[in-house]
Amino acid sequence: MIISMKRALAAASLFFVFGAHTAAGQSVKAQSSPKAQADSGTRIEIYGFAMADAIGDFRTNDPNWFDVNRPSKLPAFEDEFGHNGHTWFSARQSQFGAKATIPTATKDIKVVFDWDLFGVGVDAGQTTIRPRHMYGQWGAFGGGQLESPFMDLNVFPNILEYWGPNGMLFYRNVQVFWEPINKENGTRALIALERPGASGDAGLVADRVELQNIAPRFPAPDISAAYRLGTKWGYARLSAIVRWIRWDDLLPNDAFDLNGGVTGWGVSLSGAVNAGPNDVLHLQIIEGAGVENYFNDAPVDVGAKRNVGNTVTPVTGEALNDLGLTAYLDHKWSKHLSTAIGYSRVNIDNSDLQTTQAFRSGQYASVNLLWSPIPSFLTGGEFQWAHRQDNGSGFNANDYRLQFSVKYSYSQKFGGGAGHEPTRAQD
Repeated sequence: MIISMKRALAAASLFFVFGAHTAAGQSVKAQSSPKAQADSGTRIEIYGFAMADAIGDFRTNDPNWFDVNRPSKLPAFEDEFGHNGHTWFSARQSQFGAKATIPTATKDIKVVFDWDLFGVGVDAGQTTIRPRHMYGQWGAFGGGQLESPFMDLNVFPNILEYWGPNGMLFYRNVQVFWEPINKENGTRALIALERPGASGDAGLVADRVELQNIAPRFPAPDISAAYRLGTKWGYARLSAIVRWIRWDDLLPNDAFDLNGGVTGWGVSLSGAVNAGPNDVLHLQIIEGAGVENYFNDAPVDVGAKRNVGNTVTPVTGEALNDLGLTAYLDHKWSKHLSTAIGYSRVNIDNSDLQTTQAFRSGQYASVNLLWSPIPSFLTGGEFQWAHRQDNGSGFNANDYRLQFSVKYSYSQKFGGGAGHEPTRAQD
């Protein structure tokens, strides 16, 4: 398996280098000439890291998410995932990627393609290749898969745990974007059309025959925008999103009409404050409805709701209100030692037809001590706490974890100059 992985990484590297040079207008024959490569100005960077995590879990969570601490994946009732006490090892955080900067007569073309080994969706619990970034940008215009403008990547603290604070926004989505402002001081403006999508919870009426032929529909892309003001003390960022979620009744019935829809929306205010020469405070607050899938850890966007007094449409859907909070401090003890400490939470206003075991709120906190004697090596330990509160069952769950990690990073640049301008993935 190790040999096959090496071959896959080598093939990906060769493909990326070949594709980037071809995109710049070079012939296949020109690829073999070092002088032609230097003259082209094309810059390639291969980067990534290998990381190993050892986790002692004092409680329990969904085994498909064994190496992360997500409040929504804690048990919803006693012994849902067995008894307490587990030991886990993981290398799924490891990453591999490549970047290319290709000069043109006007603006540079920038291309990014990278992945880690953390399986999600149908691959949940697996160690398998998962694309993170797959996008290109020419001047102010770009498209592909990368961080939504609604989120703020810089809120993510310097922690070991992969998933991170549950109350922050974190969603890489397929999009086309326009970046009309990008100044050296960090002031930026973004607007994007994003791939739509949402999830729903039929709750107490999930097994009703009338609801078995309901199909979701998304008539328009999600529209997101952000403005980031860079200052000498840090930055402040205001982001917003609007989205349209519909559902269609595919089983015509004279007695009922279950067609419907909601409009989701969200507003986020985030920023970083340079509290001193060794301290950075990361903050974010989010308010919205029907935007749970943009959160780092929140469940469904729409919940079933009674439509009292309406005999034709007795059940409809409601965009669930959500609130997210995150506050983390990154502190440097010295050139080689650092600590991140903070707290995060998500609150959901459940609809009246969700079950008593539906997720209502989650909390997350952690503290660590990290040592980096040289830039390419990092190790340390971290304590994590997560809490889940159900809708109305009275049950709640806590998880306490210790994680120890070792990380080896690498980066190699080829061709062109010594460096290149940052892309949106480095925001």
